[in-house]
Amino acid sequence: MSQARKVGLPLMNLVRFKGVPILKQLHLEEKLLRTSSDNWCIINNGTNSPTVVMGLSGKPSDLLDLESVLQDQVPVIKRFTGGGTVIVDPGTIFVTLICNRDAVPGVQPYPRSIMYWSGMLYSEVFKGIDGFQRHYVFGNSKFGGNAQSITRERWIHHTSFLWDFKARNMAYLKLPSRAPEYRLARSHMDFVCRMKDYMPISVFIDKTVKAIGNHFSVKPLDLDVNAVAADFDDAKFVHTTRLLMKQELEEALSVSTRELCHQS
Repeated sequence: MSQARKVGLPLMNLVRFKGVPILKQLHLEEKLLRTSSDNWCIINNGTNSPTVVMGLSGKPSDLLDLESVLQDQVPVIKRFTGGGTVIVDPGTIFVTLICNRDAVPGVQPYPRSIMYWSGMLYSEVFKGIDGFQRHYVFGNSKFGGNAQSITRERWIHHTSFLWDFKARNMAYLKLPSRAPEYRLARSHMDFVCRMKDYMPISVFIDKTVKAIGNHFSVKPLDLDVNAVAADFDDAKFVHTTRLLMKQELEEALSVSTRELCHQS
């Protein structure tokens, strides 16, 4: 895009991380959504260790193999956005967009409108790859999951891309009762694919930044996620993303076991 056309574009702060723990990232995102008035793009190349991340209304007993999760001491996070449950690890790439409601012409603060626009954005990134569909699918295999939250003046759309993953980690997730039609009740391993088989990681990140630059004037920033996290002592802001305690997961397993016994 020419410099003349970029002059009229809204500003987007771009922050890049590598290996930031997903809990810290989600805390940062929630604070930027609720307390900042700027547009933000956060790209985090991997998290530090395998972690389950659930949507705001997710129920552990319905979504997780709790016996395995507890036995292997896998952290479980309940995030501040909706959406489904994912297992993330050092092979996951995270891309987050936090925008003011009037930042993108034609995009209304509703899930369908935001999803349509994000699908168009990533169509630019994956242009030329056969089988790409807007819901993060190559052919009939999914390589990413997204979630959103919408406030009165702002919205967030964040996506976890499966650059690579360990097959055994998928066993921590149950088959959800509600799933898109194209899933066809397939197991996680039959449903997902590795993005590394389609595009080098550096190319993906570069193309993502370039695509965002077609809609925003991008301003790279250095941000200390630890310094921002320290600010959570501020009583004016209370984040809702949290790590579930072992006792909570044990209680959920106990209730689920009792329910199964009553049904048999």
